[in-house]
Amino acid sequence: MNRLFLCFAAFVLLTISAFRTTLPETTAAAPKAEAKHIKWLTIQEAYALTQKKPKKFVVDVYTDWCGWCKVMDRETFSKAAIVDYVNENFYPVRLNAEQKQDITLGKETFKYVSTGNRGVHELAAALLRNQMSYPTTVFLDEKFQLIQPIPGYLEPRTFHQIITYFGNNYHQKEPFDQFKSGTYAKEYQATLAGK
Repeated sequence: MNRLFLCFAAFVLLTISAFRTTLPETTAAAPKAEAKHIKWLTIQEAYALTQKKPKKFVVDVYTDWCGWCKVMDRETFSKAAIVDYVNENFYPVRLNAEQKQDITLGKETFKYVSTGNRGVHELAAALLRNQMSYPTTVFLDEKFQLIQPIPGYLEPRTFHQIITYFGNNYHQKEPFDQFKSGTYAKEYQATLAGK
């Protein structure tokens, strides 16, 4: 029985190695296209960077238990056009609204506040104007001033419209609905479709 098993195992190994050697070399040696990712920072890292090179912030406020946060990670934050635009035009920050570590920004320290079963971080509460909803995407200007929090899951097209609206200061020139149907349709429509 052992001899039969050894013969069968040898046959399987020879068969597998035969298939491996018949693969074209270009396929085996071809580099895999690496997926693009948003280069997330902590809020402290982004705050320090903006002191040297001012840039707007996009802050993803999430919790570990938030299902829509995970969907947004998978469906929205993975799109190449979004990754490219965010990495180029913003300091992207991920902030767990329930993290327990203190956060010091400049001279101010924000702490975790326990409220029964769950608590909330003071910085998350401040950024969300105490309207705790996850996910919420928060936009801050180059001086760390709040532009606007946007609660809820944002599908890729809507998110791309929003980041280009704030990223290129269209929010200072025209209403969002006008931007979507006019400027965005002319300048950015094909960008998201192509990536």
